[in-house]
Amino acid sequence: MPGDNVQSNELLRVERSALGWTAGVYGIYAGILGGEHGFFEALQGNTATAHLRIFAVSWELPFPFGHEPAMTLIPNFLATGIAAMLCSVVMIIWSTRFIRGERGGVVLALLSVVLLLVGGGFGPISLLMVACIAASRIGKPLRMSRGLIPPVLCHALARLWPWVFVASLVWVPAEFAAGQIFHLHNDHRQILTNLNLLLTYPMLGLFALGLVSAIARGIEGQNSGRVSSGAT
Repeated sequence: MPGDNVQSNELLRVERSALGWTAGVYGIYAGILGGEHGFFEALQGNTATAHLRIFAVSWELPFPFGHEPAMTLIPNFLATGIAAMLCSVVMIIWSTRFIRGERGGVVLALLSVVLLLVGGGFGPISLLMVACIAASRIGKPLRMSRGLIPPVLCHALARLWPWVFVASLVWVPAEFAAGQIFHLHNDHRQILTNLNLLLTYPMLGLFALGLVSAIARGIEGQNSGRVSSGAT
């Protein structure tokens, strides 16, 4: 019946919404960050890279990890920067237009590997891991996840998703602002409690929680669909 089709479409929209937004926006965000690495690499000009591991920024920006560590298989800063920016543009377009498709997560994963190898930086990889997992679950049954997350916790996580999602997006700009205001710089101590890592741990936690809460929101949508189907 037409009414049933409308209801099914609405439930599908709700189910896909959180996972789709998480995959798409995180993919776009990672593309922007990768392009920013490429921009600073290109600014270093037509000079050879000394090692596989490089610093995208030739000086230090005023926030932790301000030298923007990266790696590249291309032994030239200008070529590396151009390749990173081109890959970032493709990633942004894919994340905007095609991430919800059947191969959305697979292609994004391939682009992630390319971006990593052409100087896109290590920072975007954590975002892209979450984006690829989220993309792979769009429109798929979440039976295994449903069995792992207790219903009460699932409901709480589903309601938490918008707040975690926004917090994860503003963390890096907030880090930059804090660096400007409080004159934070890179902490070069090789310990797990240096300032760089202490500011990274919460960010990674937000990314992981964003994925889990998006899955929980998907489970809630699928559960609503099953209840509605049983009632008709």
